[in-house]
Amino acid sequence: MTEPTSDQLLAFYGDDFTGSTDAMDALSRAGIDTVLFPEPPDPTALEDEGEFADVQAFGVAGTSRSMTPAEMTDELTPVFRELADLDVPLVHYKICSTFDSSPDVGSIGHVVDVAADAFETDSIPLVPAAPPLGRYVVFGNMFARDEDGVYRLDRHPTMSEHPVTPMDESDLRRHLGEQTDRSMALVDVLALRGGREAASERLESAREDAEIVFFDALDDADLRTVGGVLWDAYAEGIDIETESPAFAVGSSGLEYALADHWERENVLAATPEFEPLPPVDRLLVMSGSASPLTSSQIDAALELGFVGIRIDTRALVDPDEADEEYRRVRDEAFEALRRGDSAIIYTARGPDDDAIDETTEYASDRSEAPSNVGRYIGTRQGELLGELVTEADLDRVCVAGGDTCGAVASQLDIYALESRFPLDPGSPLCRARAHAKSVDGLEIALKGGQLGARDYFVRALEGADEW
Repeated sequence: MTEPTSDQLLAFYGDDFTGSTDAMDALSRAGIDTVLFPEPPDPTALEDEGEFADVQAFGVAGTSRSMTPAEMTDELTPVFRELADLDVPLVHYKICSTFDSSPDVGSIGHVVDVAADAFETDSIPLVPAAPPLGRYVVFGNMFARDEDGVYRLDRHPTMSEHPVTPMDESDLRRHLGEQTDRSMALVDVLALRGGREAASERLESAREDAEIVFFDALDDADLRTVGGVLWDAYAEGIDIETESPAFAVGSSGLEYALADHWERENVLAATPEFEPLPPVDRLLVMSGSASPLTSSQIDAALELGFVGIRIDTRALVDPDEADEEYRRVRDEAFEALRRGDSAIIYTARGPDDDAIDETTEYASDRSEAPSNVGRYIGTRQGELLGELVTEADLDRVCVAGGDTCGAVASQLDIYALESRFPLDPGSPLCRARAHAKSVDGLEIALKGGQLGARDYFVRALEGADEW
């Protein structure tokens, strides 16, 4: 194998904050020193004398999953150009592991169209599956696990009813075909199980006819084959001084696949090590997720004795009541933390919570209410968490929900995140780098609503020795 021509193996851009920490988690679990930035970093920070000179991979946490195609063009065009100039062999656009997208919001097809102008490539590989997270693709169709079993994506209890990007098609080529006119092909599970050579031959044939090449993956062995085939075909031997990086799209399954390949090829020198996670005396959880899994995680925390504080979201979007509601929640949370209790602040308990429709309908009927209710509520939750971290002198917090996580990171003025402990696949506990002393060094989990075990918040409080 040709030795990499750069100490950095991979750069990635995440389409939301929780997905970005998911990608960082996959790399960190393999012993790959990884850092996540809320904004594209100053290149000097990654150079020999920079603050992050030793990292092998880094990511940028974006928000493109909630954008229109026009907004995505404005956001991604300059970012892709910056990433295309980096000294890395591969740039990954990280998508949600349930392929959240539509022609109008978070269009993955539009991402490919924008990337084709920034990267020199004849085809773009697309790896949507992430078996470690319970996300599988077989013959181009996606399946996802939840607490009750594995469902085809268009029959999944959450994804089929998603309020923004409901999935009504499990065949990802058909789904993506609504977002781009580019031709597509598939390296299916049979080709993968024929071995690396057979899969490479199938990929070579697919690249002759298609601009986008999907990969199946049902288990870790499939991912292992995908990692080797993809790296060999797209990134191996790139001269980073004269060529643009290869470009790929996929879930964190791509990180798992590449890390497995790099380990087998002895590219990775380090063995993953994480210091045990000690318990903390108090934990604050801020949830903006309506996922049924997050609701179950809230139940587990309340059963343990967390103080539950519901945000009246209808009041929070009413300009006449917002400040009073904010102060009420803040004061109740601070009092609980002052007593030594853990607290969980939440906006909803599952997708059927009446507060969701009531808040949306209330805001839509009033011109003075915020136009983007979700973004507004997430921003206020970020402000609230920032106050409580400082006032209550907290060492560890958890945040659930994609929009909420992005807003919290912005409000806390975090400029970088590193993995502290892999609490659950895709949902690591991170260590924050921030300009404010009260936030710098804070242990913070930024968790997607559909990830983590039922006792996730409980383990975050009580600590863990094994991962």
